[in-house]
Amino acid sequence: MRVLLVNPPKNYRTKKNAWSYVGSNMPPLGLASIAAVLENNGHEVKILDACAEGMSVVDVVEWFARDSCWNFLGITATTPLINFALKIAEGVKQRNSEVKIVLGGVHPSVFPDRILQAPAVDFVVRGEGEFTMLELVSGNALESINGLSYLVSGKAVHTPDRELIENLDLLPMPAYHLLPMKLYRPALGAAKREPAISMLATRGCPGRCTFCFRQFGKKLRYRSGLLIAKEVKYLQDTYGIREICFYDDTFTALRKEVRDFCTELERLKVNISWSCFSRVDTFHEETFRLMRASGCHQVMFGVESASAEILKNINKRIDIDRAEHVIRSTMKMGILVRAAFMLGNMGETLETMEKTLEWALRVDPDLAVFNITTPYPGSELFDWAAENDFLTSYDWDKYDLATPILSLPTVDAETVARFYKYALRRFYLRPGKVMKIGLRMMNPRGFMQLYRGLRMMLGL
Repeated sequence: MRVLLVNPPKNYRTKKNAWSYVGSNMPPLGLASIAAVLENNGHEVKILDACAEGMSVVDVVEWFARDSCWNFLGITATTPLINFALKIAEGVKQRNSEVKIVLGGVHPSVFPDRILQAPAVDFVVRGEGEFTMLELVSGNALESINGLSYLVSGKAVHTPDRELIENLDLLPMPAYHLLPMKLYRPALGAAKREPAISMLATRGCPGRCTFCFRQFGKKLRYRSGLLIAKEVKYLQDTYGIREICFYDDTFTALRKEVRDFCTELERLKVNISWSCFSRVDTFHEETFRLMRASGCHQVMFGVESASAEILKNINKRIDIDRAEHVIRSTMKMGILVRAAFMLGNMGETLETMEKTLEWALRVDPDLAVFNITTPYPGSELFDWAAENDFLTSYDWDKYDLATPILSLPTVDAETVARFYKYALRRFYLRPGKVMKIGLRMMNPRGFMQLYRGLRMMLGL
């Protein structure tokens, strides 16, 4: 079979918000993993990364019109991208009614019935897509394929959920050769060297926060640290990659694998810089020092709020005093810290948002990421907000981390929107912070990053 996999354009490109200035452009690793499995089983695959290529929905449809001899079209979609994905499906189907169109990713996994209502969509792959897609493309009987949704006589049929892939080491390396590797770039301030690319070492998270997607299970599954290090070396040797941005929810959750990764990088003599996401309750000083020695220059911690009550409401099981200690300890050992905060959580008030901002100013991490709380479908937060009529919109285009979707009894959406912009300006437009960031960026690439950051502040 000939299979075309599409990553839709990013929605923020058409908006004026913080993410339009600082947002990353990283590879669709889920599609690349599916592509590798399909290729290993004899299918012809192409990935069209419309986001990296700077293509619009119209561009994608016109591209398909020039090469429409595909048996399957697979489109991945998160909530902010679902409307673009459906428009691509509609345009493609008009040009080739025979192509089977498959939607996958988080949003279709949560709302398969709704997605199948779109006339252009033939199938929805729910959950992890590698083997569901393989069985579908290989012609297995539909009813035998776990994790698949489709219509029979206008009625949605959902086969049983597919079991999660326990041993991620059994998956082939993502099909990097099908991606436009020269077009990827990290988020503003996330990398110190380029070319940079993202990787995933785990699936799942040890946390149980109310704002996160729940479908992929509670168990944290991982790829071995040794295998990850070898993949890093391959990326450097083949594509000249100089930095890795690990986008795992909690890269540091499994101490042994982190140590194996670091020691294997040293054994392989890989000169790489890298960053990762972490939780303050997984901090271990010896491990972090080993990370620093192997090239880790930045860690992002999700703090979310300085209010113990808010942290309890969102089930973020961390202690705010512990968070301060971990951030200061990490910076002291020479690792930059990005601290992430959410504004507009359950029980939020203007006073709790001010408390969070004052905490951020006092602790003063190297970078602060302020987002507006966004109740994504598939999260406990979304269900709670929908049941209590706190959602201001079901327009998925607005679910962009910069637009208020919640109007709470304790704080209205307009107040959250104003405070969001104020928090960014207040944190970054301090003379000392501007000078500190400027001194760290005394090189041509750093200057351009600083310019982009100032443009963002002026835009807000």
